[in-house]
Amino acid sequence: MANETHVAQPALLALIGLKPSDVEALLRDPAPERRSDVATKVAAEIDTGRLSEAERQLAIDILRAMASDAELVVRQAVALSLRRSARLPHDVAVKLARDDFRVAQPVLECSPVLTDQDLIAVLADGGPQKQVSIARRPDVSEQVASAVIDTGNAAAVVTLVENEGAELTEDLYDRTLRRYSRFETIKSAMVHRAILPVTIAERLVALVSDKLKIELVMRHSLPADAASDVIAGARERVTLDLLDEGQGVGDTRALIHQLHERGRLTPTLMLRVLCTGDIVFVEEAFAEIACISSEKAAQLVHDGGPLGLKAIYKKCAFPEVLFPAFRVAVDVFHEAGPNAPKDRDSFTRRIVERILSQYQQMEVGDLDFLLSKLAKLQAA
Repeated sequence: MANETHVAQPALLALIGLKPSDVEALLRDPAPERRSDVATKVAAEIDTGRLSEAERQLAIDILRAMASDAELVVRQAVALSLRRSARLPHDVAVKLARDDFRVAQPVLECSPVLTDQDLIAVLADGGPQKQVSIARRPDVSEQVASAVIDTGNAAAVVTLVENEGAELTEDLYDRTLRRYSRFETIKSAMVHRAILPVTIAERLVALVSDKLKIELVMRHSLPADAASDVIAGARERVTLDLLDEGQGVGDTRALIHQLHERGRLTPTLMLRVLCTGDIVFVEEAFAEIACISSEKAAQLVHDGGPLGLKAIYKKCAFPEVLFPAFRVAVDVFHEAGPNAPKDRDSFTRRIVERILSQYQQMEVGDLDFLLSKLAKLQAA
């Protein structure tokens, strides 16, 4: 674009609020950097909303000219200055979005002027960097999110899933898992979403690392039998990191504390873990919920009389209907001795069968896990 296009209109520049010194400087030195300064000031005036209609039209004419400037730095100034402006003309926004990535990035990431159709068109032919920028927008509609997933750009999909402002439906999660399940970064981003459909969380259990399985249990509402299986499996691998580097699942208290903080340390989950023979986990869980020492909790759980376990159970305010199952599980543990955890399947079978045979008045919902465990063991 010829320099005279910029310097031939000092009256217009003055009209929209630029100082005479700005105009004089532009006349003396029509370099790209000077034009970019002018672009920034013109953009700022447009965004204030203080201009009359005639002044606004003049300012927009100048911006349109600068958005077509041959110098990238000038176009960058326009894009950066008006990236969040609702007053940026739509045609200018689209032009900038289709420009070089260094110009387009701020507009693609922030501009409220761009429509879903504009964004989807850029996703189709804009290149990987632009796709990532669109996935980073503060609000991403379901339609645009779908188009991001269809790009095949794993980096853009990671950005999308990490973006809590992205509208991700169960169907979009499903499509993402089917297409990108080999990418650990994408699965990790799903696990760390604030909200995740239960069906997707349950599927992820079979697809993610042990560390992420623990995150799933603590962050999302997994079916209790799936949650207990995760915990039991993780506790067998004492070298597994929990959340922070170097902190292992062998640190049972850390795991239990975080489960409790996030509302995941329920009596049904504890019962399910107890059915696998993990008595240490249950002792520490009782201690956490009852706010007593681990040693005191262990004494009460293993009290030879009928009162110790009932006392700590009542202190935790657990439902009465589940107490007989806890009683049976602890009794079977004592009968089996220290070797019980080494043969988890047979231990679980003994507990389940004892509960089903001795306690017939438990609610059906509370027995779902026990029945499913028994069925699996019998089938095996």
